[in-house]
Amino acid sequence: MTTAPSSRHEQAVLSLAKKRPLLRARDLAERSLPTVVLTRRVAADKLERVARGVYSLPGRALSEHRSLAEVSLRVPQGVVCLLSAPRVHGIGTQAPFEVWLAIPHHFPTPRLDQPALRAVRMSGAAMTEGIERVLIDGVKVPVFSAEKTLADCFKYRNKIGLDVALEALRDAWSQGKLQMDALWRCATVDRVANVMRPYLESIAT
Repeated sequence: MTTAPSSRHEQAVLSLAKKRPLLRARDLAERSLPTVVLTRRVAADKLERVARGVYSLPGRALSEHRSLAEVSLRVPQGVVCLLSAPRVHGIGTQAPFEVWLAIPHHFPTPRLDQPALRAVRMSGAAMTEGIERVLIDGVKVPVFSAEKTLADCFKYRNKIGLDVALEALRDAWSQGKLQMDALWRCATVDRVANVMRPYLESIAT
């Protein structure tokens, strides 16, 4: 007996969902699969909608950083920054309820229903320096490096608090997560080298 096209499509989508913890309608379109299958699978409780245009297998265990992956899928031009980036690098104790995202200066402010988003506009080298791609729930998420994150924390210390920047710096130093050349390069890009120097000298002695 020949399998109906709709059944084949549903099987293909479920197979893809097993490989990709977070599935987008675009992923189906790239494989010439009808996106209406997503709606049908949600109605049949075979998939769940975790955010607008983002789906996952029901009850699938996802990482604590899932919200970063969701935002990255929906705002691919952004880079995880400031209070959200230290969590990825394992430095500091901040646990923001919003996703902090750097976006190009003239890029429209993203409108997401969830997760909550805090957009920070950057331009030039400040937007492109120190970007790493971290695999989170099958998504390669752009995140500023630990060094760029620290420089940003000092640059935006009036926004997030100097105590937060100092805590992240001390923690990164004690864990040996800093490459000094990269840190000074990022501090220079952000124009905070002179601001950071005395604090770094105090923890290095």
